[in-house]
Parts: sequence; C-alpha cells; structure tokens
Amino acid sequence: MPKLTIDGIEVEVEPGTSVLQACEQIGIEIPRFCYHERLSVPANCRMCLVEMEKAPKPVASCAMPCGEGMVIKTNTDLVHKARKGVMEFLLINHPLDCPICDQGGECDLQDQAMGYGFDRSRFQENKRAVKDKYLGPLIKTIMTRCIHCTRCIRFADEIAGVPELGATGRGEHMEIGTYIEQAISSELSGNLIDVCPVGALTSKPYAFTTRPWELRKTETIDVMDAVGSNIRVDTRGPEVMRVIPRLNEDVNEEWLADKSRFSYDGLKRQRLDRPYVRKDGKLQPATWAEAFAAIAAKVKGVPGERIAALAGDLVDAESMVALKDLVEGLGSRNLDCRQDGAVFDTSARAGYLFNTTIAGIEQADAILLIGTNPRWEAAIVNARIRKRYLMGGLKVGVIGQQLDLTYPTTYLGAGPQTLQDVVDGKHAFCDVLKDAKRPMLILGSGALRRADGPAVHALARQLAESFNLVQDGWNGFNVLHTAAARVGGLELGFLPGQGGKATAEILSATSAGQIDVVYLLGADEIDTASLGKAFVIYQGHHGDRGAHRADVILPGAAYTEKNGLYVNTEGRVQMARMAAFPLGEAREDWKIIRALGEQLGVKLPYDSLSHVRKRLADASPVFRSIEALVAAEWGTFGRAGTIENAPFEPIIENYYMTDPISRASATMAKCTETFVLAARERTGTHG
Repeated sequence: MPKLTIDGIEVEVEPGTSVLQACEQIGIEIPRFCYHERLSVPANCRMCLVEMEKAPKPVASCAMPCGEGMVIKTNTDLVHKARKGVMEFLLINHPLDCPICDQGGECDLQDQAMGYGFDRSRFQENKRAVKDKYLGPLIKTIMTRCIHCTRCIRFADEIAGVPELGATGRGEHMEIGTYIEQAISSELSGNLIDVCPVGALTSKPYAFTTRPWELRKTETIDVMDAVGSNIRVDTRGPEVMRVIPRLNEDVNEEWLADKSRFSYDGLKRQRLDRPYVRKDGKLQPATWAEAFAAIAAKVKGVPGERIAALAGDLVDAESMVALKDLVEGLGSRNLDCRQDGAVFDTSARAGYLFNTTIAGIEQADAILLIGTNPRWEAAIVNARIRKRYLMGGLKVGVIGQQLDLTYPTTYLGAGPQTLQDVVDGKHAFCDVLKDAKRPMLILGSGALRRADGPAVHALARQLAESFNLVQDGWNGFNVLHTAAARVGGLELGFLPGQGGKATAEILSATSAGQIDVVYLLGADEIDTASLGKAFVIYQGHHGDRGAHRADVILPGAAYTEKNGLYVNTEGRVQMARMAAFPLGEAREDWKIIRALGEQLGVKLPYDSLSHVRKRLADASPVFRSIEALVAAEWGTFGRAGTIENAPFEPIIENYYMTDPISRASATMAKCTETFVLAARERTGTHG
C-alpha cells in the first residue's frame, strides 16, 4: 500500500487510488468537472490540477495513481494559477445565463467560478453558439452551456448501457448529441440531469417552475417499484415540485429510475379529495359521517365469510395492518395483498425475498433470470447487474421473454419446460451454474402470476438447492417483486387466513354473488368487472379503476403525504416521510380505517402512529429495525404439481404507466407516446 504526502500530511492508500481520491480521504476538496466517482476517468477538464514534486508541470489528480513517496501540494500559487487558467478557458465560450439558468444555485461551474473565476474576461471575440439537441420528453438541453466534460456520454454508455450519446467535431466545434436527433431510450435517462455539472442538461418538466432555495426538502422513499429507492421530495407549499435521488449504497447508490423521478405531476391530477357515496347509480360528494354511515348500514349483519379485502401496490404497512385487524374483527379471512393474482408459498421468508440483496449482486458470477424483465420491473436492479457485468466474469442466462437488458445474455428458453431442463441437468447453462462460486437466480412475478405458480416456485427452489445457490454466507435465491407494498403485506400476514380466499378466488366468488362486501385499499390493478353486484368500498388517493367501480370512496393520502413504513424486495424496512399535507378532506389511511372500525363496532387498539408501529412489530419482528435487513432462514417452500408449458409472459406492458400516480401523469403520457407507442408502431405489435 503506497504512502504519500499531501500538503504535509502523510497518508496510506489502497493500490490504484488516484491522487484526487487520496485528497478526498483526508478532507482536502479538489475542484473537478469531468471526474465522477462512478464513471470512468477521462481527465479532460483539467480543473483538478495539483503540484507534484519532481513533475515538470501540474498533473491531473483524477488520473494520476498514487505512488510510493509522492509529495503532492494542492494549495500553492502554481496550483491556483493553473486552476484559474482552466476556469478562464471554460468561461470563454460559456454564456452569461446564470440569472435565467435552471441550474442556478446548484451549478458546479457557478460554485467553482466563485473560487477560481476572474471578474472580467480577456476574450474579445464572439462566443460560440450551439444548437439545442432533442433528447426526448424528459431532458431539456441548452447545449451552448456545455463544457464538454463528457459525463453524460459516459453515464449513458457505462451505467445506463444505452450508448446513444456521443461527440461529433473537435475543439470548439465539438458537439454532444445523439447524432440522429432521437430520444434517449433508457429508463435511467433522468440521471443525466444529475451528472451534468452545468445547465446544459436539465429537467424538462421542472424547467422554470421554481428555484432550489424556495423548496422544502424531505428525505423519503420511492414507491413506484419494489426497490425502495431513497429519494428527496422537494415541495413548495402544498405542491411537489420535483423528486431527486439521495445516496444509499445498499439500494440505489445515487441513481433513480425515470418513472420514480418524473411521475410526481400525477400527484396533483385526478385526486380524490373528499368522500363520495353512490346514490341512484352516481357517485355523489358526501361527508365523512355520511360515508361511514353508508358503509355501516351495508356491512352490519353481513357474515364474515361474505366480506373480503384487497390491498394495492402503493399501500404502507400501517394501513395494511389496520385493515387486517378490521376485517378479521368482522370475522373474515378473505384478504390478500397480491392483487396481481400471483400465488406462491409464503411459509418461508427466504421463498419470497431478494435474499442476495441488491448490493450483493456485485458478488455474483452467474445469474439466471426466470420470468422477469428487470429493465422495466426494477431499473435500478438492472443497472446493478450491468455494473457487475462491467467488472468482468459474469454470465447471465434468461428464461422467459428475449429482451435487450443492456448487457449480454444467453437465451435459454421461453417457459417452465426450460427451467425443468436446467433442474434436470439437461441444459448447457447447467455447467455455468456448477462452475460458479456465487451463482444466483432472480425469479420474477411473470413466473409466479400463473395457475402453476406454486409449482414453478418449488422448481426454482429445487434449482437453488441442486446448484449450490444456497451456501454459507450466500443465498442466491431471489424473488423480484414489482409492488412497493408487496413484501410488507407478506411480512405482516395480509394473506388469506384459515379457509380464506386469495385474490383470484375473491374475484371469482364475488362475480358468483358469494361475497357481498369488498374493501379495496388502493387496489386498482384488478378486473373490476369481476366485482359483480358486491358493495365496494374504495380507499385511495386517485380516481382510478377501483374508484370508478366503488359504492363508497374514502379519500386517502398519497405516499408523499403521510409517514409510513415500506418493505422493499430485499425485506428492508424503510420509512417514508410526509412532504406535503393530504389534499382537501383526505386523511392518512390507518386513521380512516381506525375511525371506520369505531362505526362498525370493531375498536382497533391504537390511537397514534407509534401504537400502530408497535402493532406492526408484534405482527413481525422485521418491523422492529428500520433500515436493517433481517436474514431469512432457508426452508422448504413451493408445492410440486403439474406445470403448464405456456411461456412466461411479461407482466408490464408499459413501463411508464403501472399505477394510479403514473397513469395520471402528463409526463408519463408523453413518455408512453414517445417510447412505448412508437416502438409498437415500428415493430407492428399492439398492446
């Protein structure tokens, strides 16, 4: 391990550490524009120049590896003169846009110019002007501001795996763009805004809406998928103005998927802000007392076995445990949190978790994807797999739909018969799994959302045991969920009780007239036509499919408007925090359910959020530790049975519209038109 001296401080670093990284380790800040810790090093902006003893001129610290006995100086007159020279060159062609630039207040160039800029320019010629490029409905470009740091090119190529950005021309004639003026076809394209150090790439939906210092910032959790990405919600008054990622190395690093970042405008459209009761076939505005009275009049006297409850994809754990207590208090065992109809064995926690963890993907050397499209179901997980591929030595096999996942894959087959062949050792990919030291599989909802789901579940467990996917210190069996509420519901037991019905059975029984009351807690992804003549209570925040069928609507709070716990696909409990108040008369979901319980004669034993969370901890020890992972014991799960030969079908037809919030988003509608519908027209497919 080399030792070097930086500004008189002796420091020992790992081999391969750059001088810039060594300076950061001892708290010395080095200015930079092209360097980004998660991207390759181009060393083309020269802002990070430092003085090195015995070197004839200043060196770029980002590209200089530390060597034994080096003496580095970062605060000399030579260093300051060099950096001021670089800054002067950068500002020669940079427009004086700061008062109207959307990056103002958050601009790296603006910040560094305060330290190394000059109060006048010696450049008398005309500044260059560059035509703005079209990058799609999400990224706004003002390319005259571009300083050619190439971060966007490297991000698109290395992290997103979509090498559509590049540079044409040389010197001051160089321009960044897609060459053929097309939209960036990546689910991670919004991160280009974050990596751009100037105002060349900014958010198109956020443009000219507010200034960063006007915003109230709340650290919370994303619920658009089951990854549980850590985000910051910025609000001004009652309105969410933008959503940006925050750092969590174990989950999303510093990246965020486009749907999570840009669908926030759906939070102010098609909202339910007051109770409604259906009268004479039409939903009429009502008071809370009238809505509760209408429910009580219908529910009282109905036998428990004729009542059912379904929880949706965006629901917090507190509201699910409250609804579970209410429904069971009414004598019903018909409840399920798997509104997509997926049926699998939940008796062992390891059978429904992403046991390897998202960060653990980086240790795998063979991955088998079964019935999943991680690029759409969990873009952050897909990016982590690509990161592992770039490290080298990774082989990925796919059973299911053949797709471009941004990294090379070996296509094995379309359905469970291929999975059976792998388990039986009849497939060539078996050798890859046998030779791997840390193999893993990712079982998607597409493999479990079938009548033979339990049998596929059992087959995947058999594969894990046959090919040493489960060993000391490593569990390579993973289920990739798509709903933020799913694992939380499984952990607290929002599932059919003894003799109770699951989602498909509830819908079938309701259609046949065997269930009289159905409580939909944000459940919108079901076939509402199957609800027949049942009395439907819908509690949620958007006027979506469930609300259209409801007889009584109870307006709840969206994920940015309440404090709640969510459990991601790894089983990690995370806390979402209130960034804005609920709209109109809407209330937090658990409070609505508790108040309704009073009217129905089922008094729930909690009066505050802390009491509800104590109830959660009693329901499952997982909820006793926030931000921690509770390891799952390996066990026997799944149910052997007949497996259909039908291929695994994709579960997401349109990445940009999968829930009530994204369906209400105008930005997601533009993305659907630009990416999904255009792709269907090109390929001649329709969905």
